[in-house]
Amino acid sequence: MSKKFIPRFQYLVLKKLVQDNKVLILYGPRQVGKTTILKKYLEATKEEHIFLSGDDYSHQALLNPSIADLKALIGSKRLLAIDEAQKIDDIGLILKILVDNIKGLKIIVTGSSTFNLVNQLSEPLTGRKHILYIYPIAQMELAQREDFKDTKLNLEQRLIYGSYPRIINLDDNQLRQLELRELVNSYLFQDILQLDGLKNSKKLYQLLKLLAFQLGSEVSHLELGQQLGMDKATVAKYLELLEKTFVIFERTSFSRNPRKEISKGKKYYFYDLGVRNIIVDDLKPLSMRDPREIGHLWENYILVERLKYHEYSKLISGVEPRSYFWRTYEQQEIDLIEEINGKLYAYEIKFKTKSKWKPSLTWLKDYPQAKNLQIDSSNYLSFIGAAGGLKLE
Repeated sequence: MSKKFIPRFQYLVLKKLVQDNKVLILYGPRQVGKTTILKKYLEATKEEHIFLSGDDYSHQALLNPSIADLKALIGSKRLLAIDEAQKIDDIGLILKILVDNIKGLKIIVTGSSTFNLVNQLSEPLTGRKHILYIYPIAQMELAQREDFKDTKLNLEQRLIYGSYPRIINLDDNQLRQLELRELVNSYLFQDILQLDGLKNSKKLYQLLKLLAFQLGSEVSHLELGQQLGMDKATVAKYLELLEKTFVIFERTSFSRNPRKEISKGKKYYFYDLGVRNIIVDDLKPLSMRDPREIGHLWENYILVERLKYHEYSKLISGVEPRSYFWRTYEQQEIDLIEEINGKLYAYEIKFKTKSKWKPSLTWLKDYPQAKNLQIDSSNYLSFIGAAGGLKLE
C-alpha cells in the first residue's frame, strides 16, 4: 500500500453542491481528510479564492461581524474557503452577513466539532446550506485502486485497525497501533471534552468501553447509567456528544406492531472499528477471537460501510433510506431494515455462512412485500458499493 494519501472522490461533488449565496459545509471527525479534500478542490478550480483557517489566529482576526470589513476582505473574489470554522467566534453570523450582502459568493467551510458548528449555523443559515459528511475512508473509495484480491487480503486489517487515512496508509501494525492511540487520545477525546463543558473523561471512557463490548446488542440508557453510577439523562447527553463528534452512530428498532415488536430499542455502532478496538485495548488477529465477536465486528463493518455508501450515493440519486434493526419480544430479529421510497428491505449479516438465512414466519407474515437478503462474503462488496466503486463523474 502506497504511503501517499489515498485519493478521495468527495471533492468531485463540490462543484455540484457549491452554489451562489449558499454555504457548503464539510463535516466529519478529525483526521479524515476534510482539509485535504478542500485544498485539492481549490487547487483544481480556476476561480480566484480566499483560504482561511480557524487554527490561524491571524486568519480569525480577518473575520469579524462588520459588513464593510467583510466586503473589503472578499474584494472581487467570489469563492471563500474556511477550514476548521467551528473555532471562529460568531461564525454563523459572519457567514449569514456574507451570504446576505455579497452576491454570487460561494462559501465552503469545514468543521470537526459538529455539536458546536451545527448550533452556530442552523438558525442563521436555514435553507442556505448544504452538508457533505466526510467519514473514514470507505471501501467503495478503495475499490477505485484495489483489485478483488487486495480487498480480500486487507479485510482483516480493516476489521481490526479501521479505515482512517493515516492508518490505511501504514504498512506496519505496531505503527497503526501507535497512530490509533494518538487519534483517540489527542483528537477524538479532545473534541468531545471541549464540548458543553464536559469534564468527566473517566466516565466517558467507561461508557465507550461498555458500548464497545455490547457491539450489535440492544442498549438501555438506564442499565448503562446503573453500571456507571450516572442517571440516564446524563448517559443520554454523553451518547449525544459521542454521536455529534462522529465516534458512534445509533440505530433504532423498526416497529409497526408494538404488541409484538420492540419499538424503542437502540443499538450503537462505531464509525471506525480501529477506534472501537483501541478503546477496549484489543487488536489481536481474527484467528484469536471468539466467533461471536468476529460476527459483531463484521456487522459493525457492514453497517458503517453501508452508511457511507448511502451518504455518498445520495449526492447523485437523491435517495436517503431510513435504517433500523428489527426484534420481537420472542427474540426474533433482523440485523438491518431499510425503508426506501416506502419499500422495505430486510438484511441478515453473516460473516461465515453454512446455510442461507430465512426470515422468521412473523416477519414474512407481517411484511409480505419486503425483500429479504443475506449479506455475506459472496455479495457484501456490491452491498457497500465497492464492486467497481462509485462513479461521480
